[in-house]
Amino acid sequence: AVHPHQVHPPGRHGGRGEEREEAGADGVVAQTLDVGGGDGRQDVLLLEPTVFGDDRGFFFEAFNHRRFEEIIGRQMNFVQDNHARSAKGVLRGLHYQVRQPQGKLVRVILGEVFDVAVDVRRGSKTFGKQVGATLSADNKHQLWVPQGFAHGYVVLSEYAEVIYKTTDYWAPEHERCIAWNDPTLAIDWPFQGEPTLSAKDQRGEAFAGGQFHTRNPRQLAAN
Repeated sequence: AVHPHQVHPPGRHGGRGEEREEAGADGVVAQTLDVGGGDGRQDVLLLEPTVFGDDRGFFFEAFNHRRFEEIIGRQMNFVQDNHARSAKGVLRGLHYQVRQPQGKLVRVILGEVFDVAVDVRRGSKTFGKQVGATLSADNKHQLWVPQGFAHGYVVLSEYAEVIYKTTDYWAPEHERCIAWNDPTLAIDWPFQGEPTLSAKDQRGEAFAGGQFHTRNPRQLAAN
């Protein structure tokens, strides 16, 4: 399994997962967290914006649609923005939808979280593999989680506020949850003790018996 706790500087490789980078004219750096089987249309990406700061504060582009499509290599429409505030130790996930799969572009505007994506596309070379990255208000990194991945995060700071864009609407009848401590996935969450879970997440299912996407990963990526 691939689950780096740290995001390494552009151009370097971490001990838990290989990353590659692409820098655009606007200075945005996109690092590929190596889980997508080498197809850029399916990769989990860590986006690092250029931040302009002075004694007044800072400014950066949180989202540029044209640049984002250049980075992922396909057209993409977001239909919903979500905003969640959680206390330290709260873990949300691992969520996915068996129909109307959602791609998610995730960032943190207050505090710090450890964010995880798990490949749940049957037929994918990396089915069941995972990646993780620390997202915080300080580093301003964003994680692109493509369709066909389960997603979850745990709050590491006193409080955290997470906002994320989705490519499809929430469909509760199609939503599924994998247990955060599933022994097959064995995610190395960076905290001690038991997390705080919602009633729904307490009923998370085992990965081994889960209901997953049966479509070809390339078909999912084309949507």
